[in-house]
Amino acid sequence: MAEDAAKSARSQIADYGLIGDCETAALVDRNGSIDWLCWPRFDSDACFAALLGDESNGAWKIAPAGEFTASRKYRDGTLILETVFETAEGVVALIDFMPPRGDDSSHIVRIVEGRRGRVSMRMEMILRFGYGLTIPWVSRLDDGALRAVAGPSMAVLRTPVHTKGEHMRTFAEFDIAEGEQLPFVLSHSASHLAVPEPFDANEALTATEAFWRDWLAKSRVEGEHAGVVQRSLITLKAMTYAPTGGLVAAPTTSLPEQFGGERNWDYRFCWIRDSTLTLLSMMNSGYYEEASEWLGWLQRAVAGDPADMQIMYGIGGERRLTEWTADWLPGHEHSAPVRVGNAAHEQFQLDVYGELMDTFHQARRGGLHPPPSVWDVQLALVDHVAKVWNEPDEGIWEIRGPRRRFTYSRVMAWVAVDRAIKSAEMFDLEGPVEDWRTLCDQIRADVIANGFDASRNTFVQAYGETALDASLLLIGQVGFLEANDPCFIGTVEAIEKELLVGGFVQRYPTEKTDDGLPPGEGVFLACSFWLADAYAMIGRDEDARNLFRRLLALRNDLGLLAEEYDPIAKRFAGNFPQAFSHIGLVNTAANLTPSHKPNDQRSAKG
Repeated sequence: MAEDAAKSARSQIADYGLIGDCETAALVDRNGSIDWLCWPRFDSDACFAALLGDESNGAWKIAPAGEFTASRKYRDGTLILETVFETAEGVVALIDFMPPRGDDSSHIVRIVEGRRGRVSMRMEMILRFGYGLTIPWVSRLDDGALRAVAGPSMAVLRTPVHTKGEHMRTFAEFDIAEGEQLPFVLSHSASHLAVPEPFDANEALTATEAFWRDWLAKSRVEGEHAGVVQRSLITLKAMTYAPTGGLVAAPTTSLPEQFGGERNWDYRFCWIRDSTLTLLSMMNSGYYEEASEWLGWLQRAVAGDPADMQIMYGIGGERRLTEWTADWLPGHEHSAPVRVGNAAHEQFQLDVYGELMDTFHQARRGGLHPPPSVWDVQLALVDHVAKVWNEPDEGIWEIRGPRRRFTYSRVMAWVAVDRAIKSAEMFDLEGPVEDWRTLCDQIRADVIANGFDASRNTFVQAYGETALDASLLLIGQVGFLEANDPCFIGTVEAIEKELLVGGFVQRYPTEKTDDGLPPGEGVFLACSFWLADAYAMIGRDEDARNLFRRLLALRNDLGLLAEEYDPIAKRFAGNFPQAFSHIGLVNTAANLTPSHKPNDQRSAKG
């Protein structure tokens, strides 16, 4: 793809690649510009925020000074990004990565490598803390490094290339010839600590490459799509906060689900909704250590009164995720407001109780052993579900409209009780099983009586309404109905007719559902994987494989998926990369293989 170095328009979502150190992540566009980075954690303030504005909000670009074309790829089995620029004068590579942390410092390493000829290059760094608002004080240290400080944050740039400051920006102009290498290392630490020590960029590159390849070697993924799945697993590993095991939904905030609209949310947190599918994707792929760490994060995050359980938590288990607006940022493609924090953490959603109970059940079945105290928490959760299962809630999609009696919410309330029964019987755990059976039957009867439209042979989004919801595709997978039940098959067929746009699945029809926002959004990629899973369950294997192949074709050139896809404009929408989309890819690939099928694991009678 040809790129003009003077191009002023911001890149589209698919133009970005991901690098990270398993505690935070940066997005790098095709032009060699880092347009998004929150330091030191995924949920920290951004110091490069051009993704949600322009370069004045923070960006770091290294590219040829003249016209060029660019291509890129990850080094096999790693998160090391190589962008190759071709110019009339020669060829140069930009190697970007973040070494896994060994201390309190985090680093971005950028190595410029001459491949052919001699190319004139330009570096421009605009460091802006506080989501593009705060200009740091920059000074030169005795060893020639540049130190930028603003409040609690410090960043230090080290390079052998001469730099100069102009207009609150740092520039460098240099030539690179074939066989030469020039490193740029930007390090972050708390401003009250000592300046991070220098290190050899090439040694860091070797160590980072070894880290990722050693990690990938643990994978037990096989079959036709092994390479595709492994790339998604690397992406998920990069979005896991190593100190706690929490997996962020995405490393970004406020990338729009509707361009120019207000469906812009902060996804740098961990959702309970995703927990079972996350666990299965890890265990089935051979990553039991990550699965155990995710389970530990869950246990700590939800500890306490079940009535206080949230739908999401911070990466450390934080509960206060106060939402506010960064009104100085215009938003990606002028999609405002830019939100920091997520008010949905205060919502009531019944589905999370079923998700949590299913996660613990699948963990035990998979050989992980939560401590005995977890069962006490589960007992309290089921008692709470018995009291609240028939109350209206905000539903799995966190609507900001009025609460309703969502069908899937009640299905997951049934799952919560059903998994309590299964766990008690399979693992010799104590509980009032007969009372739970009665409650299970009561919830099931209520869902079938009120959530099913017999005239259309389909379950509906909410009691007394006609709109459909993609979450209903999971009714078979979670075991509420058998895969061959005509009510489930009819629901799959109805969703095909009413929620497919361009061959992919909407979450729900926003023009028919009062979710508190103007209608309009893209198709939701995780839900499209769920349709492939449902096809596989009801015996439509070829349809499942065809849909899976079309979903794989949506990935960008680096194998990354966003939250949504706009089938009209044919581009990504929503936060990026999206963990739920990649979890969907991993699990659907497993459902299309002879073993380790999440469909069968979740729907199993035992």
